[in-house]
Amino acid sequence: MALYSDKVMDHFQNPRNVGKLDDADGIGEVGNAKCGDIMRMYIKVRDGVIVDCKFNTFGCGSAIASSSMATEMIKGKPVDEALELSNKAVVEALDGLPAYKLHCSVLAEEAVKAAVKDYYDKNGIAYDPALFSKLEDCEHCHG
Repeated sequence: MALYSDKVMDHFQNPRNVGKLDDADGIGEVGNAKCGDIMRMYIKVRDGVIVDCKFNTFGCGSAIASSSMATEMIKGKPVDEALELSNKAVVEALDGLPAYKLHCSVLAEEAVKAAVKDYYDKNGIAYDPALFSKLEDCEHCHG
């Protein structure tokens, strides 16, 4: 059995939505102090829907693949639905990740949430702070 699925390899070698949105409505950046991975997620929102998203990731193939898959999963979705994206859903969509690379999918989930939080903050949109409490407490992101 291969260490990485065909989907992981495809999203690593041919990442979708890589780049920067200069006019992003929300930007989220998270990192993992233990492995050095850093993800920046950009979202463009119109009428409550994520119409475009991009990412820049400095990290391993699993981090790049997780970022790529996450952008594919939230593009075209309402913002509140994007908030429901879980690292488990990213892993499933990639047909799995090795256990020692699961933190990459956590970073992807947290980058999406950080971008949405930034969007809410910039636009004065009220939200339940508990939705984002993991961002500050995430041991994967903050060592």
